[in-house]
Amino acid sequence: MASSTIITAFAVPIVSIQMEDCHTLNAELRSFFFACAEQGERYANPDPFTHRNPALFESQFTLFDWRHPAVARLRDFCWTHLYQALRDLNGYDTQMLQRLHIAHESWFHVTRRGGYFGVHNHPMHSWSGVYCVCQEGDSDNPDSGKLTFISPYAANTMYVDMASHRLTPPFQLGNIPTRLEPGQLLLFPSWLLHEVTPFEPSGDGLRITVAFNARFRLQGVEPQRPPAGL
Repeated sequence: MASSTIITAFAVPIVSIQMEDCHTLNAELRSFFFACAEQGERYANPDPFTHRNPALFESQFTLFDWRHPAVARLRDFCWTHLYQALRDLNGYDTQMLQRLHIAHESWFHVTRRGGYFGVHNHPMHSWSGVYCVCQEGDSDNPDSGKLTFISPYAANTMYVDMASHRLTPPFQLGNIPTRLEPGQLLLFPSWLLHEVTPFEPSGDGLRITVAFNARFRLQGVEPQRPPAGL
């Protein structure tokens, strides 16, 4: 007799959270972000890097520091669930979590018809998140405005037959496209490549999302410094 074990190797954690009763908050955020986008350069990211087109507006990267009640509520929601994910994935207790001091950058996107965001990741951070405020008018287009995670295992498609074509998660081949729902927050490692496919509503719908990157310093542990004179 022999026994076998399937080992879940090299899995990538992606955490999904759905905010309950998000309609009022999302309506406030939608109104505020749309008004900011209409003012253009005053709120825009002055130095965009990732490939996009003019149909996508990207704000400055200081959003969670803005003094707006709806933004503050969303920030608290994001931080609460990010710390919960760190607890669950690392096995940390409350005392350890209290020693993790967060630094971040945060922003929003307002995407109109045809807007997209190219493949990228987020260097110099450990965790990233995307929250969906709204995605309107494209429910009849299954490929519109999808946040798509790029498989980090590009070599796994070098040869595909029916012995590997239908592998079940987390062993499946290919990328993971996701249509975000209003009130949904996705958390993922910042190194994971991702993109947003073109947003193609049937009318004048909008896709509005909030994103952030986070890195952490452990209280009581100082970073190494080079020796004096170097």
